Amino acid sequence: MQQDKQPGYRPVVFRDRSAGYAFLTRSTASSEQTIEWDDGETYPVIDVEISSESHPFYTGKARTLDSEGRIDRFERRYGGQRPDASA
Repeated sequence: MQQDKQPGYRPVVFRDRSAGYAFLTRSTASSEQTIEWDDGETYPVIDVEISSESHPFYTGKARTLDSEGRIDRFERRYGGQRPDASA
C-alpha cells in the first residue's frame, strides 16, 4: 500500500454549535480552525449543523405520525369497502 496516497487519519473535534456540544474522535476530515481541548492539546475543529445532541430523533422531540388518522382518512376517501373477489 502506498503511504502517500492515503489521507491522514488524526484526532479531530466535531462541534455542534446549536447544542453547545463537541466530541473528539479520529477522522480524515481537515480544517483550518483549531480548538484547545480538555486535555490541553490543540485539535482541528469542524462545525456541524446537527448531531445526536440536537437531532429530534435522538432528543425525543421527534414528531410522531397519527397512524389512526391516516387510516380513517383513507377509508373516508376510498369508501373503506373491500372489492368483492367473487365477481
